[in-house]
Amino acid sequence: MLLSGAALAQAVPTTFGTVIGNGLLCRDQTANFYYYDYLLKAFGPAYKHDGGAFWFKTEGANLWGTPVSEVMVSDDTSTYIFVGAVAEATPEELEKAIIAQVGVHYARIDTSAFPVREAKPASRIVYFDTKSKIYCAKYKPLPPVQPPPVRQRLK
Repeated sequence: MLLSGAALAQAVPTTFGTVIGNGLLCRDQTANFYYYDYLLKAFGPAYKHDGGAFWFKTEGANLWGTPVSEVMVSDDTSTYIFVGAVAEATPEELEKAIIAQVGVHYARIDTSAFPVREAKPASRIVYFDTKSKIYCAKYKPLPPVQPPPVRQRLK
């Protein structure tokens, strides 16, 4: 029996809000391989690899009562490890939904026409055309540079 493309699509996992939502709010350790594996299992392969990230379509997913159409996870080319999402709402609407659901408040950290909003410990909401993008990015320290070996004295 053949299944249609819609039938092959998996349902959004019940853990999506806990795993991805807490990741976006920087309430959890940010490990790109963890989020990549989670999204791969839940939604299938990334549909694109662009801007230092793997992008996953997340049809049917919601966070804080707001539809989330895409989730992106950093690759290893950046000095930051991040998880982000595209919300089908303006930054103002998304911020209100997060406050209502979780109580996390955001502060405008610039005075531009399209201000970046930031919450502690570092979650940010930015404009993404008519939508918004929310993300958590943490600095990924590079391994320390090892000094060259000291030449041994010959006896």
